[in-house]
Amino acid sequence: MRGRRYGLAMPTAARVDVLLSILNATDVGTLDSVAAKLRQVQEELQGLDQPGLAERAAEAVNALRRGDLAEFKRARAFLQSKIGHLR
Repeated sequence: MRGRRYGLAMPTAARVDVLLSILNATDVGTLDSVAAKLRQVQEELQGLDQPGLAERAAEAVNALRRGDLAEFKRARAFLQSKIGHLR
């Protein structure tokens, strides 16, 4: 079951802002909710034709599942930086 999805059918700049907002929201929540947010980011990046960044989002989810918080934080910071440049 999926939650509400934001950012669909928006201009790229607005979608980028939504993605950054979602990533910023991964500081809090259960592991499942953080993983769900990252999967949403991954799907949106695929929709923006950014397969490399989508793969990095998947790697962040995998790091979270393994309990590798250092790698998760690196991946999230990388995504925040690169997504910000999509504007």
